Amino acid sequence: MEQRPLWSGADAAPAKAPTTRGSRAVRTSGVKSRRELSEPAAAATVRAEVSTPVLASIAVGRPVRGEFTYTLPDELAGRLEPGQRVLVPFGRGTALGFYLGPASPPTGEKVRLKAVQRVLEDSPSLPKDLIALLRFAAVHYRYPLGEVIRGALPPGLSKAVEEKEARPDVQHFAVALVNEVPPELSRAPAQSAALAYLLAVGGSAPLEEVAHAIPGARETLKKLATRGFARLEEKTVEASVKEGLIQGRPDHLTPEQDAAGVVLRAALDAATFQPFLLHGVTGSGKTEVYLRAAEHALSLGKGSLILVPEIALTPQLVGRFRSRFGAEVAVLHSALKDRERLFHWQALRRGDVKIAVGVRSAVFAPVDNLGLIVVDEEHDPSFKQEEKLRYQARDLAVVRGKQAGAVVVLGSATPALETLENVKRGRYQLLELKHRVDDRPMPTIELVDLRVERPREGVVTEEAPILSPPLLAAMAETIGRGQQVILFLNRRGHSTVLLCEVCGLSLKCSECDVCLTHHRSQNRVVCHYCGLAMPVPEQCLECTGPMLKLGIGTERVEAEVLERIPTARVARLDRDSASSAERLTEMLASFARRELDVLVGTQMVAKGHDFPGVTLVCVVMADTSLSIPDFRAAERTFHLLTQVSGRAGRGKDPGRVLVQTYNPDAEPVRRVLAHDFDGFANQELEWRKALAYPPYSRMAAVRLEGEHPEQTASVARSLGNLVSRHMPPASAGVRMLGPALAPISRIRGKTRWQLLLKGPTHTALAPLLARLEAALVDVPSTVKVVIDVDPGAML
Repeated sequence: MEQRPLWSGADAAPAKAPTTRGSRAVRTSGVKSRRELSEPAAAATVRAEVSTPVLASIAVGRPVRGEFTYTLPDELAGRLEPGQRVLVPFGRGTALGFYLGPASPPTGEKVRLKAVQRVLEDSPSLPKDLIALLRFAAVHYRYPLGEVIRGALPPGLSKAVEEKEARPDVQHFAVALVNEVPPELSRAPAQSAALAYLLAVGGSAPLEEVAHAIPGARETLKKLATRGFARLEEKTVEASVKEGLIQGRPDHLTPEQDAAGVVLRAALDAATFQPFLLHGVTGSGKTEVYLRAAEHALSLGKGSLILVPEIALTPQLVGRFRSRFGAEVAVLHSALKDRERLFHWQALRRGDVKIAVGVRSAVFAPVDNLGLIVVDEEHDPSFKQEEKLRYQARDLAVVRGKQAGAVVVLGSATPALETLENVKRGRYQLLELKHRVDDRPMPTIELVDLRVERPREGVVTEEAPILSPPLLAAMAETIGRGQQVILFLNRRGHSTVLLCEVCGLSLKCSECDVCLTHHRSQNRVVCHYCGLAMPVPEQCLECTGPMLKLGIGTERVEAEVLERIPTARVARLDRDSASSAERLTEMLASFARRELDVLVGTQMVAKGHDFPGVTLVCVVMADTSLSIPDFRAAERTFHLLTQVSGRAGRGKDPGRVLVQTYNPDAEPVRRVLAHDFDGFANQELEWRKALAYPPYSRMAAVRLEGEHPEQTASVARSLGNLVSRHMPPASAGVRMLGPALAPISRIRGKTRWQLLLKGPTHTALAPLLARLEAALVDVPSTVKVVIDVDPGAML
């Protein structure tokens, strides 16, 4: 999607708002079943008895469209501010609501409106600038406003309960109040042992430590405290940086970094919306430019919002920011505990903390007096939300920057083609970092042709080793020099296909149209779409023939490294191994401390990490994403290969990259070998323009999912016919593709169809999308229909 300020103008003209009468809003999509559509929305329609009540416009945190009108009791009139959470009667019960401001009296027949029951917080959860952003998101991405607001809030504020102040992390300590074990404890051996332990470790120790060393010590220490021999206390755990992730402030910037910093400081001083693309090669010091810009924003009393695409990037970037700003940094991502997320959110809302670092949902963080927004690795598809509110965080960051009058910096070594087009059209200003810090050379990239190195001759019962001789030799040499290796493969598991040697059938998920993945460590096969798991079958379920284990995943690569280089210290970084934020942070810190030789991983290792000890990066299979049926397949392949290659040679030693592939002539592979981003981007843009794909068009995907294949197909064709009947003249440039079965035609036992709409602007697509929404009220409840504006993937 092309990001541009015009979204809030002509190109983003909102669909006509749903009408609100009394306290019942007319819905424009079938979010609920038809039975529920007949239920009262928020108030009974009877003759009014009250003279001039104070009216409030409320967005209700339910999947219903429109704003609802309520009255305010006298004790609340004049006390509410937009963004405050309230409890309101809704249907036959109550619901969480969000006060948006005064409402106009209902027109037509007089009605008695229901009243807001109570306020759930003393001050608004959402500042005014965030409400404006959420209104835009609800209209642009066609999602109920109340649900948009509720989804933007952290746990603890997204339910109809009164707000509680989140407490910071605390650690409990036991402190000895005497210098030796008193004689009177001779008849209390447990208390004597606990006190002796405290004295032995210096007189103070964490309660957990003592309890681990001495069973039952918690109760024993309480008794010691009662007798005055010890004291129990709690200390607030200050945010710290894991050893290995700390980085200091460099004394000097490169000339390119300095020039970019001068421009950004001037933009921050101007205090107006200015969008920039910071296009810097890997290792050119983009993060330091972000840090200096945040420093300047802080000196002006302004807040900063830093977005990263993956949780895997957060520990290292948080480490960089906390090394520089200490407790001034709040962290927001889903891997945190609910209490932690609420604590950081409240600190930002109060203005106690001025800098927020987080993943895509942090675009809704309540940063006070926002002056700077940074989207790091802005090209990354992880910025697109694929469920509920299907927003693109990068694009919303640009919209938020415009609304707040903030400076927006989109940073990448491989910018999205939409962003490049915005630069070409003069909407964004380009800042370039063409050289690495300290003039370090770009890594040399070499090709390993698997057609030669891994030939298949005759009948095979299992796949040949995936690590080719050149790759193994390079790894052994690198590890022998005391340097580190990253192995990249964008597939989890051990084997991606289990195939019958007799009948040739592959083992597929019974609920999804995909093959099951073999996880050898669990001795199970798992579906990565629905989670179905079962033991590995000893024979074919159809003909009882023997099963071949084909295909590769990160688990198999890890096992092969350990087998071929037994002395190597190896770890695996993927969604199976990094099961928690603590585990992820420790693994990255351990690799940064050089306690590991080889890190095997999926795209989690490809983005943004800075490990000076890594001099060799191996792309185990460059072909995994080339064959995906998506018009962005080549772009994403190029991005991934370039990003993972950029992890090599970021320290004093030069880097080397080996790329294993069966398709050495593929355009993305050839361009990566030559470090030719401009050549790739120009050719890809020409192809997109010829076929009217983004950034030269706007798209919306209508996706259907149903339990009954025939019924789902019928609904898809019916919606397709509806669109066909109301298509504008051909000169308008609007096209419909489909309806057709989705590339993955079944997930979790449900059949999937989709149709795509393409047009020159969002405005051109809006009438068709509005008609589709209106027709959804007649869609059977067994078929789920989703409208995805600016879809990120075609699967």
